[in-house]
Amino acid sequence: MSREAFVNGEYTDYSKSYVHIEDRGYQFADGVYEVFAILDSKIVDFEGHIKRLYRSLKELRINSPIQKKSYKFHIKEIIKRNIIKDGNVYLQITRGVASRDFKFPENSKSSIVIIGKNIPSNYYNDNFSKGINVKTTKDIRWKRVDIKSLNLLPPVLAKQYAVDNNCAEAWLLDEEGYITEGSSSNAWIVKNKTVITRPTSFSILNGITRTTLIKSLMKVGYKLAERKFNLRDIKDADEAFITSATQFVMPVTKVNNIKIGNGNVGEFGQKDMPLTL
Repeated sequence: MSREAFVNGEYTDYSKSYVHIEDRGYQFADGVYEVFAILDSKIVDFEGHIKRLYRSLKELRINSPIQKKSYKFHIKEIIKRNIIKDGNVYLQITRGVASRDFKFPENSKSSIVIIGKNIPSNYYNDNFSKGINVKTTKDIRWKRVDIKSLNLLPPVLAKQYAVDNNCAEAWLLDEEGYITEGSSSNAWIVKNKTVITRPTSFSILNGITRTTLIKSLMKVGYKLAERKFNLRDIKDADEAFITSATQFVMPVTKVNNIKIGNGNVGEFGQKDMPLTL
């Protein structure tokens, strides 16, 4: 069965789906995106993602190309047309097509693309069972990473640096040596039944899974401390993990050459965290 995509109001064959060469997303990364996890053909944390999408659009002064109520319809349609059981749906909006010019075009219509794919559940489960390794590197991103924009070259370089060092994720270090977040995830450590993560600001993206997890901590007997942490704190941590829409809660068993705890998935990592479907 061939995949289908939604591009600017039309459902098209994935292999024949195109955008204009002067789309500002292509030339300027002038756009935003969201990734929705799909479990058992249901959208995870839909409302949180849409709320963040509209915040990002507002910050960049891009108009939504469709009505707010239409997003769920089109995402569900992509799930149905592509027979997605477990996987994700990627949604991208750009300022649209215009002759190349740095300043905003006056009358361009914003563009939208929605694609989806299946991801076997054992891909996540296999990684979860043994945890992942993380490599640290400098955070060289722009100063508004709270906006989920298409400006992703620094995270791409960080992720590749991690992969080149046999790690699954990179944790980014600010100028003072504190962890901001991962290249495509939020970063966490656990110490004495307290879960520690960097507070929200322009320096991190407020992850939707991050928000859901925070709401669930008391239910599983853990406290929250939103504060900065560095490599010294990591050395002293009982556990570490990342969160994201595609990896949910993924244990971290090593950061650089630092073994976390006993090097295995810890107690918190094995907790069954609720998701919003």
